[in-house]
Amino acid sequence: MSQNTNFPAIPPEQLVDLLRQSPVMNAFYDRAKTMMWSMVQYKELQMLYSCALKEIQTKFEVLDTEFKLEYNRDPISSISTRLKRTESVMDKLERKGLPFTLASIEENIHDMAGIRVICSYIDDIYLIADALLRQDDITLIARKDYIEHPKDNGYRSLHLIVEVPVFLTNHKKSMKVEVQIRTIAMDFWASLEHQMKYKQEIPDEEAIMAELRDCAAVIRETDERMLAIRRRIEAAADAPTEEELLFDKLARFDIPIQ
Repeated sequence: MSQNTNFPAIPPEQLVDLLRQSPVMNAFYDRAKTMMWSMVQYKELQMLYSCALKEIQTKFEVLDTEFKLEYNRDPISSISTRLKRTESVMDKLERKGLPFTLASIEENIHDMAGIRVICSYIDDIYLIADALLRQDDITLIARKDYIEHPKDNGYRSLHLIVEVPVFLTNHKKSMKVEVQIRTIAMDFWASLEHQMKYKQEIPDEEAIMAELRDCAAVIRETDERMLAIRRRIEAAADAPTEEELLFDKLARFDIPIQ
């Protein structure tokens, strides 16, 4: 059977007009356009959360630089950030029986943007947390101290939900960021526990979880002992004179400022 190849070419814009003349196709087209706009707006929302993370990360980096140069302290060991994956956002909203909309995400997903700050000592955690919260463009939304009050499984960390303004070309918008601050030892434990949580069919799971709780107690004691040792060393040192403070600052004059 021969094929008729003499159909006239139809420009794309004319084809769209023809399709929209059908009520069914018109409804389909409008729905598809709405979905595409939603995708664009969701991407813009992700951009805002990403900018909020940069704002918070910069604040911590500035604080760390100040402590290094002014007080010869290095309270922050590392900083990492992450944006919640779309699949995780959808799962969380579904578990709560909430729709996948921009308003629902902003109102109910407080850990869409997360930053983790790792410190050497327990007192450094509260030192930098308080320094962050004293800044006049930071608003504290929620605070959970899992260091003083650990979770049942032994997890320990300081959690903050804060709002920070993101300044764009013609407006600003306050965005929520989850801040987790913990020691190196706490982070080591949390990483192992996280691996356990997402493994499947672990033999002797209850026994292993009991071991993890015991390890959490050992880590807590170790953190407290290390802090006590540092404080004993600091207390044994003579208070520096004004000249010694000056020479100490001059000795660190060429430390790179990054």
